Amino acid sequence: MRPAHAIIDLGALRHNYLLAKQFSGTRALAVIKANAYGHGAIRCAQTLSASADGFAVACIEEALLLRNAGIQQPILLLEGWFDATELALIQQYDFWVVIHHHGQLRDLAEAAIERPLHVWLKLDTGMHRVGFKPDEYGEIWRTLHTSGKVASVVKMTHFSRADEPDCETTEHQLLCFNETTAALEGLSSLCNSPGVLAWPQAHGDWIRPGIMLYGASPFSDAQNNAARLKPVMQLNSQIIAVHDVPRGEPIGYGAQFITQRPTRVGVVAMGYADGYPRHAKTGTPVLVDNQRTGLIGRVSMDMLTVDLTDLPASGLGSTVQLWGDGLAASEVAHWAGTIPYQLFCNLNRVPRHYFN
Repeated sequence: MRPAHAIIDLGALRHNYLLAKQFSGTRALAVIKANAYGHGAIRCAQTLSASADGFAVACIEEALLLRNAGIQQPILLLEGWFDATELALIQQYDFWVVIHHHGQLRDLAEAAIERPLHVWLKLDTGMHRVGFKPDEYGEIWRTLHTSGKVASVVKMTHFSRADEPDCETTEHQLLCFNETTAALEGLSSLCNSPGVLAWPQAHGDWIRPGIMLYGASPFSDAQNNAARLKPVMQLNSQIIAVHDVPRGEPIGYGAQFITQRPTRVGVVAMGYADGYPRHAKTGTPVLVDNQRTGLIGRVSMDMLTVDLTDLPASGLGSTVQLWGDGLAASEVAHWAGTIPYQLFCNLNRVPRHYFN
């Protein structure tokens, strides 16, 4: 069988969730949208079910998958509902919902609600993606409370630049949130992963750790709290062919790399169809038999090539690690001009092997 595979360390996942709670001292929704960022939503939710205060997903399809797998904790729909017909399922399965636009308010006002909803009301403090404006937020909060259709309301916002600790934007967003919600009772939730790690003054009552659960840092530079995370995914494959190529020869599509010396080329069973970034540059680090070398040439659909010239003991069948413990996904992402979120979420066709 094709040797490409991902190893998922569920013990590291538990460690990272408990670390998030330790940093904040609050309740935490484990964000497992997008198939738990490519790690497998059901297995990740089952692993955290004994300790998690709840889970967060993007949409009702993801939430139903978890409920049908036996997950009983609260599940928050981060985008709420897309059609009013979903409200029946939301009540049936007792999902929590984010309300972030006026269409959802109209749906709720017109719907027959038998079981009052647990609502997270989104305030736009400056990201300008979704959420209500500060000057309308208080009135909406009061309308929900008097509607008879809502059991609780969590005041919620989302930071746009919390991964830039020296940027003033997060301070401005926090000030806007505090000023807007000061007279409104109830719990609050502001922090995504970088907020949890770098903005303790913003932790509120609920945190929403996402990428940090999977052991990747959301920061471009070293950060003390992020350094305590453990990688959850290791992406592996093998060398499936070896060639000796003379100086001055092109490697791969488009002749993007020309050998500068006699080069021993290893071919790896891994490509962009597996989710490895096509735009990873020559020099992007990989580990072959736990020794660092780099990509050469352009990544293909099913294969990529690495330089084995300085690794004479490595060859056909050698283990190749594309990211994981010892090779941070964030480093690989930097070489590819992307972020570790995308590396994980794009994982495709690769079997996942789980261990505790």
